[in-house]
Amino acid sequence: METTTFPRVHASYYVSNIENTIAFYSKFFEKEPVKTKKDYAKFLLDAPSLNISFIQSPKPVKPDFIHFGIEVNDPEELKRRLGNAMHHDLPIDVEKEVKCCYAKQDKFWVTDPDGYKWEVYQFMEDVEENDEKHAEEGACCAPESSAVEDESASCCA
Repeated sequence: METTTFPRVHASYYVSNIENTIAFYSKFFEKEPVKTKKDYAKFLLDAPSLNISFIQSPKPVKPDFIHFGIEVNDPEELKRRLGNAMHHDLPIDVEKEVKCCYAKQDKFWVTDPDGYKWEVYQFMEDVEENDEKHAEEGACCAPESSAVEDESASCCA
């Protein structure tokens, strides 16, 4: 029997092509959607507990307004998820011991077909200052480019 963790976060956003979105997220989440329609897909995840849906829309997609994140609790889980993203040739950016959001983290970013960025990270410790490129007030921690293959890539390349 499958278990579900509540409360569960729900997110829903517009995408330009539902088929491309389903293909990408089936690989990234390692799970098929629980519901699909000609312009809609819904994924229910247990880890992290998430209800996320995508709606195909002719409205312009604006991926730079937000990023999504999955926090993992150990380096082996981070490595496993990075391995999965690499196995599926998903566009990734890797960061080691980066200091952003006043925290030291190892992480990688993956970018979906519409440019939405997902941060998969392991929190290591709180820090008093951000790395220089994140020191500016309001600076976003998301990398500006994607598809970096080198695991030693720097933050916000």
